[in-house]
Amino acid sequence: FFPSVKEIKSVEVWAEIGVIFLLFSLGLEFSFKKLMKVGGTASITAGTQIVVMCLLGYSVGQWMDWGKIDSIFLGVILSISSTTIILKTFDELGVKTQKFAGIVIGSLIVQDILAILMMVLLSTIAVSNQFSGMDLLMSVLKLLFFLVIWFLGGIFIIPTVLKKTKHLLTDEMLLIISLALCLTMVGLAANVGFSPALGAFIMGSIIAETTQAEHIEHLVKPVKDLFGAVFFVSVGMLIDPAALYEHAIPVIILSFITIFGQSISSTFGALLSGQPLKDSIRTGMSLSQIGEFSFIIATLGVTLNATSSFLYPIVVAVSAVTVFTTPFMIKYSLPFSEYLAHKLPRKWTKRIERYSAST
Repeated sequence: FFPSVKEIKSVEVWAEIGVIFLLFSLGLEFSFKKLMKVGGTASITAGTQIVVMCLLGYSVGQWMDWGKIDSIFLGVILSISSTTIILKTFDELGVKTQKFAGIVIGSLIVQDILAILMMVLLSTIAVSNQFSGMDLLMSVLKLLFFLVIWFLGGIFIIPTVLKKTKHLLTDEMLLIISLALCLTMVGLAANVGFSPALGAFIMGSIIAETTQAEHIEHLVKPVKDLFGAVFFVSVGMLIDPAALYEHAIPVIILSFITIFGQSISSTFGALLSGQPLKDSIRTGMSLSQIGEFSFIIATLGVTLNATSSFLYPIVVAVSAVTVFTTPFMIKYSLPFSEYLAHKLPRKWTKRIERYSAST
């Protein structure tokens, strides 16, 4: 009478395809130049957030009497914000061009790169129960090599090819070629051992450097909208109501910790990097959720048989709760930042302004 989802694997595949196309379209809107502009700020913001949330997640896991490996995975899962949810919300609220949005998107990219390194680390810890520095070093070198190829391809090869063949390409051809390039990079990234989503983002940002970027973005939009819907439906289908009911208390605790922990740590990170108070608060409140990367990390734990069976449904449920709160957090971040700037002691705001100006 109430049909339940049997083919979990198929649903997960559709969710991943949705993430790939969403991150490809994000890459199209985010070129190298933008990345360089917010690189330092984004690195400090994302770095602070990840360190604080990993420690907080691990501590909460231990406090709830979870195993050591479960707690380590929980810390990493809670430290990565959701690129997909944030972009969709930015799009709908029309704030994508504002300064804080650039910092948020830069932070998300840094988080994704760090998440890949943490996944390598978690794999070695889960399999051997010990930390392997050599594996991590190899992964960093591999990532650097991959980024150099990305950079060279983005500056020299693809823009030149698209420029030379411009007069031959119809809209349909251009769309098919763009998606083929995206999926080629996805395959390459997956074979090198990185997240397919990172490959899709990289190809998007390569195409963003070409003269055809705006036109391609316009052509890809219907594909992005379709697979964006597929992604959200797939994630909804992965939520098991029985598991939600069973683990309601951990879900509530972790939702609160995610929303407030992510917001405060990101705000602090942005302040540390020299951003003004209002931009820092808006950045922090935008990064207050977990999403697709957290699912990937939770799935890794399940496939390696390292984590307990309850971790995945809890993570999906926390993500669902924070998906609902994200639009409100972003929408009310401006009035809240103005309220806080007005209420904080004058001495504090002056000191923050001076620090921001000097950095």
